[in-house]
Amino acid sequence: MPVIAAERPRKSFADRLRSGLPKLVLAPSFAVILIFVYGFILWTITLSFTTSRILPVYKWGGFDAYFRLWSQPNWYVAMQNLAIFGVLYIALCTAIGLFIAILMDQRIRAEGVLRPIFLYPMALSFVVTGTAWKWFLNPGLGLEHTMRNLGWESFTFDWLVNPKMAIYTVVIAGVWQASGFIMAMFLAGLRGIDGEIIKAAQIDGASTVSIYRRIIIPLLRPVFLSAFIVLAHMAIKSYDLVIALTGGGPGNATELPSTFMYSYTFNRNQMNVGSASAVMMLMGITAIIVPYLYSELREKKQ
Repeated sequence: MPVIAAERPRKSFADRLRSGLPKLVLAPSFAVILIFVYGFILWTITLSFTTSRILPVYKWGGFDAYFRLWSQPNWYVAMQNLAIFGVLYIALCTAIGLFIAILMDQRIRAEGVLRPIFLYPMALSFVVTGTAWKWFLNPGLGLEHTMRNLGWESFTFDWLVNPKMAIYTVVIAGVWQASGFIMAMFLAGLRGIDGEIIKAAQIDGASTVSIYRRIIIPLLRPVFLSAFIVLAHMAIKSYDLVIALTGGGPGNATELPSTFMYSYTFNRNQMNVGSASAVMMLMGITAIIVPYLYSELREKKQ
């Protein structure tokens, strides 16, 4: 006797609409990201292999733009400045953020007031931050001018106009803005640690320093990794902070890959070289993010 397969119940229009509504809502955002993020990434990569100058030209130029990029002294200055800025920015933000988070984790009374104060700088745009620090560090009207008016005539703080020290003013402004955000990340990590582990260590006679060094800090490894990814990404793509604070100067003392890319693309009419520098920046960000994503996906599978 033949077996008759049971017919699946037909979904009503309301059921189909309910199941397809999330996809329908996400479709416009997905399309915008696909076109204006990944589409322009592919377009930039394409331009880096062309002979484009003032306007895009789709004549094949091979790797000529990359050879010209790596023959530019300004590019090496930008890479050197990025190394200085990136190392100090990541290290100081991490250290200061962790230190403040540990202090905040002591359940102080004013935590509800202090936490928004530390987080507030991150709510500001990089342009506002750069402009404010430009006024503060300007020798003619900022810190140096104020201290001399107060009677300290020999006080000098001219880092903003000193080519050898200007890059460190970018570090100061960047650390001031981002350290509060890193503090919030570490504070969330500290609050997520099981208190029973700490109590057991205290019962065993471990000192506070030993508890932090041997238990708490190792347990914050995922937060350290996330903070590094966020800060490294922000360091590589820093543009508006530098433009607002120093304009890339004095001279090219604070030139970064992002300012180099803008300058060569729109001011010096070498769009292919600018696109090649953008591809180098993309490769740098990819080299940081891909291992992080791989480790995260690997942990989830395990």
